[in-house]
Amino acid sequence: MRAHWPTPASAPVVQRGWVRPGAHINAMGADAPGKQELDPGILRDARVIIDDWHQATESGEVNVPLHAGALRREHIHGTLGEVVAGKSSGRGEAVITVFDSTGLAIQDVALARVIYAAARERGAGTAFDFFG
Repeated sequence: MRAHWPTPASAPVVQRGWVRPGAHINAMGADAPGKQELDPGILRDARVIIDDWHQATESGEVNVPLHAGALRREHIHGTLGEVVAGKSSGRGEAVITVFDSTGLAIQDVALARVIYAAARERGAGTAFDFFG
């Protein structure tokens, strides 16, 4: 498991020349307007998937290149929801893919539900009443 710490970067720290075809990047560090970690060339050459149009274009990895004109909306392939629903393709063998995750509460709730169900099935954890 790799740790994740957002950086205060306002200029790219990962360069296009470092990324080979077939690579996948989970971009999570640009968590506020004006922050970016990836060279816009990576985004232009990649199949970019975002979690939410409004959030990603205002505070995600794509926000700075979009507002600066270094990236166009057409470079964004689709949303994670579209990939999961089969409406958009995800990975490709010889294509760079980038998932620009800004973090959505619904994703956290969905994951919590799966973890809770797995724990109940295994008899793990301790039940207690939050409100009693």
